[in-house]
Amino acid sequence: MFPGVNGGAATQALQETSLAVEDNDFIAILGPSGCGKSTLLRIVAGLDTATSGRVLLDGQPVTGPGADRGMVFQSYTLFPWLTVRENIGFGLRERGVAERERNDIVSRYIAGMGLEGFEGHYPRQLSGGMQQRTALARALANDPKILLLDEPFGALDHQTRSLMQELLLQTWETHRKTVLFVTHDIEEAAFMANRVAVFSARPGRIKADVPIDLEHPRHYTVKTTSRFAEYKALLTEEIRAEALRALRD
Repeated sequence: MFPGVNGGAATQALQETSLAVEDNDFIAILGPSGCGKSTLLRIVAGLDTATSGRVLLDGQPVTGPGADRGMVFQSYTLFPWLTVRENIGFGLRERGVAERERNDIVSRYIAGMGLEGFEGHYPRQLSGGMQQRTALARALANDPKILLLDEPFGALDHQTRSLMQELLLQTWETHRKTVLFVTHDIEEAAFMANRVAVFSARPGRIKADVPIDLEHPRHYTVKTTSRFAEYKALLTEEIRAEALRALRD
């Protein structure tokens, strides 16, 4: 459980919640607004502390933020006074990685995220999609064990969002990072994840853990298939039931 604050009164954001995450899993955490999805992610990141229970990473308890977890938020959290190259290399520099190695790693992620030619630009000079590509590159450059993404494409227009989904999926298929991805978008969850953890309305709990058995590499045209439509329909029914319950409550 995790207490929030609502007009001075404590609010229970999560019920007792258990989620086992395997190496290389890409798990989408899907649920209605206010169900505790982001709270769970912040607890895993070590940014918030639960009132009970624990989070284990490779058998060790999570007690605070660490380089073994990379976090990307919906809002653009780049340092405005640093260039694209400096933002991506920030964590490496803080860890004391030698300059030559740091430059090699940063250059690799600049190329992988299609940011060539923008290395010297500041965040204010970038589009929203480029800012999120830079934020994703910064998180990946630190080689975390697990990547935590809190609705990272929620502020983007539809076309840019679709392209970013494909880019992140291709990155995961290449690097096979373990990913927890919070979203309220059913199609996004079905397209990107190999498992979807469906949350109930607040206080949240995992009401369903749905495997997504779609082949990789996963091309955007999979969205036109009958199998994809079946997953969307299943997840829609799960979420619709929770949205109706939230309205009644």
